[in-house]
Amino acid sequence: MTVTIIVGGFFGDEGKGKIISYLAQKDMPSIIARAGVGPNAGHTVYKDGKKYGLRMIPCGFVNESSKLFIGAGVLIDIERFLYEVELTETEGRIFLDKRCGVIEQRHKDLDAGDSFLKKTVGTTGSGCGPANAERASRKLKLAKDFPELKKFIIDVPLELNSAIEKKQEILVEASQGFGLSLFYGSYPFVTSKDTTASMAITDLGIGPTRVTEVNVVYKAYLTRVGEGEMVGRITEDNVAKYDYWNDLLKKADEKGIQGSANEKIAFYLGEKGTVTGRPRRVGNFDFSLAKYSSMLNGATQLSITCMDRLFPECYKITEKKKLSERAKRYIEKIETELKTKVTLISTGPESQDTIDLRK
Repeated sequence: MTVTIIVGGFFGDEGKGKIISYLAQKDMPSIIARAGVGPNAGHTVYKDGKKYGLRMIPCGFVNESSKLFIGAGVLIDIERFLYEVELTETEGRIFLDKRCGVIEQRHKDLDAGDSFLKKTVGTTGSGCGPANAERASRKLKLAKDFPELKKFIIDVPLELNSAIEKKQEILVEASQGFGLSLFYGSYPFVTSKDTTASMAITDLGIGPTRVTEVNVVYKAYLTRVGEGEMVGRITEDNVAKYDYWNDLLKKADEKGIQGSANEKIAFYLGEKGTVTGRPRRVGNFDFSLAKYSSMLNGATQLSITCMDRLFPECYKITEKKKLSERAKRYIEKIETELKTKVTLISTGPESQDTIDLRK
């Protein structure tokens, strides 16, 4: 039996959806449980060649034998939830806790109308901040108050802990990333709650002694959508120092992409937010942030995604020995700096495009 938490180590957009979809099919967990804030987080996953941009349903839906849970700490947008249930054809195996807070239209209106949140922080406008504020003041309606959710409601902590007692495999899917934590992120450019592994199990009602593995996911390079600090951002002045960034800039120029060096590379790589569609800023792997987030999340293993984007010669490779020498050195440096083993390396968008180094 294992309880494995998948959590983001940067600012979201790390590729957690890809890692979760791989583990969902490889490890065949009995339950895949969604933690996190709510529909302000977008996860991209591929199933049978089709791309899904999910904001409510766990990315592990790709395993059709797994039960899917949404914990009490997650906010529910009913319209979005029901749309995704239909999209993913998961009715009958997707359930949510009766204590989930529910976002209503007035929360979205408040979110979109708050000039500080919209213009300074860069809110997604999904209503999560106002809804969490209302929950803290004990005025928010919960899932149990809405008849249209009745058939989906269960006691998530009871079900999860019962499954743990039966020694079943459980995969916990967190959202956002460490740098967006309300407590530990780049405040005030953060989300409306904590985003660490500790918060994920609180969202679901799992005690810390039940957790077996914490896999912190990092993209091979740094990206951030919205405002806030970002160390190592690529600019015209530093792009030539790195062979991989210089190679990508040349390819962007060959395609006639316009803008700054950062904008060209981001556009070439297709880096834009899943929820907002806003362009992401692009930068070097932030080792200082990675070390800190690994420490606070209690990482037992690491995943590195988008290796094929930074190193195109690694596209769809599934054996570490076939990685290019520069890619191998890159992984080794991450392991050395973070003092933790990289167990999964993503080399493409499909679930099978993964190097699995777990024992």
